[in-house]
Amino acid sequence: MRYLQTIMSTNKPSIPKGMRDFNSDVMQKRNYILETVKTVFECYGYAPIETPAMENINTLTGKYGDEGDRLIFKVLNSGDYLAKANLEGSTSSNSFSKQITAKGLRYDLTVPFARFVVQNRNEITFPFKRYQMQNVWRADRPQRGRYREFFQCDADVVGTDSLLCEVELVQLYDDVFSRLKIPNVNISINNRKVLSGMVELMGASDLFDSVVIALDKLNTIGLDKVKEELLSKGIKSEAFSVLDVFLNTKNIFDISSLLDKSDIGKKGLEELQFVIDNITRLGLQTANLVFDITLARGLDYYTGCILEVEADDVQIGSIGGGGRYDDLTSNFGLKDISGVGVSFGIDRIYLVMEELDLFPEDLETSTQIMFVNFGLEESAYCLPLLKQLREKGISSELYPTLDKMKKQMNYANNKGVQFVVLVGEDEIKSGSLTVKDMITGEQSKLSISELIKKIS
Repeated sequence: MRYLQTIMSTNKPSIPKGMRDFNSDVMQKRNYILETVKTVFECYGYAPIETPAMENINTLTGKYGDEGDRLIFKVLNSGDYLAKANLEGSTSSNSFSKQITAKGLRYDLTVPFARFVVQNRNEITFPFKRYQMQNVWRADRPQRGRYREFFQCDADVVGTDSLLCEVELVQLYDDVFSRLKIPNVNISINNRKVLSGMVELMGASDLFDSVVIALDKLNTIGLDKVKEELLSKGIKSEAFSVLDVFLNTKNIFDISSLLDKSDIGKKGLEELQFVIDNITRLGLQTANLVFDITLARGLDYYTGCILEVEADDVQIGSIGGGGRYDDLTSNFGLKDISGVGVSFGIDRIYLVMEELDLFPEDLETSTQIMFVNFGLEESAYCLPLLKQLREKGISSELYPTLDKMKKQMNYANNKGVQFVVLVGEDEIKSGSLTVKDMITGEQSKLSISELIKKIS
C-alpha cells in the first residue's frame, strides 16, 4: 500500500513553473479584456495576423540584446539531435547549444512581425497596420505578473516614419484603458535619440547599449546599483555628473538646454515635442501622458519615441509598452522600413482589474438557459426548442442525463445559469414552459417566443 502511495505521489499531475491553467471564470474575464482590446484595434484600422509559436533561432537571436537572448526558450532539433554534434574538448555550452537547437519559441511579437513583413512584402500594402494577439515565452524567473508563458496584444504600423502614428497609438492606449475603466493610468514617454544625446554628452556613445540596459533597471535596483553596473561596463565616474543632471530634470523644456550640443538629442526632443503637443491639443479620456527621462526600454531595436504604461493604483510594474523601431526589417534583408508599435500586457491588466474590482458583474456565463432532463420523451420535445434559442444567439443546453432534480439544479447553480426550464408531461400538453429565474427564485409560465423575448 505504501509503495502504491509513493507511485501515486510521484505521478501527481503538474505543469512547468511559470505556466498556468485558466478556469472558466478566469477565461470569461480574460476574454472580456481581449474583446475590448480587439474592438479598439479594429476601430483604429488595424488588421489581424498570426505568426507561428516557433521561429528559426537565428530569427530571434541578436534582436533583444544579450539579456533578451538568454531568455529565449530553445527547442531541441528533432530525432537524434546529438548525432551530428561536435563534442570536442573546446566545445562551449553556447556553441553546443547552436548545434542541437535550430528553433525557439517566440520571445515577443515584434521581431516575428518584422520577419513576416519581409516575407510578405509583395502581398501587403504600406503603410501596413496590423494587430496580433498571441502567447509569447520567456525563460524568466516567475513572479507575480511575470510568467514564462503569457499573452501579448500588439498593434504596429510599418512603412512610415510619420509621428502621427505615435500620436494615434497614445490615443489607442487611452481608449482601451478608458473602456476597461482603469483609473489613474500614466503613459510615460521618452525618446531613444534623447538618451543617445545624453550618453554622447557623457562621453560614452560606444557604450550606449550598456547605459540603456542599466538605466532600464533604475526603478528595480536604484541609482547606486545602476552606477555600479555602469562602472563595471567601463563608464567613467566623471560621466555621472551629466547623468545626474538629466535624471533630476523633470520638465521637457529644461532638457532643451542640456541637449544644445547634441544634434541627435535635439532631433529626439523635436519628435517628443510633436507628440506631446498634439496629445495636449487633442486631450485624453482617462490616461495622463508624462515625460520621463529615465524611461529607456531595454530592447535593442528601439530607435525613437518609447512608451510605457503603468496603473498607479496597483504596484505591479508596466501593463504596456512600445516604441519606434526604424530598421528592424533590415535584419531580414529589407532596409529603410520604419515601424512603431505598442503592446498590452493582458496578464498584468487582468491582475489590475481583479485587484480594483473592475470586471462587470454581468459578464455572460457560458449558458443562459438550461433545460432539466425528465426523460427521453421530454428531452426529444426540448431539442427543437433548443434549436430555436440557439438560432437567436441564446446560449442554452439540455442536461444530458436523467439525474435527480437536486443534482441537475446544483449543476445549473454552480455554472451560473440564468434560467432553468422545466418541461414535463403538463408542459408538453399545454405548450407552455415552466421557467425558473435562478437569481430571484421566481417561476413563470412562458411560451418559447415569450422566453426568447424575455432573454433578448
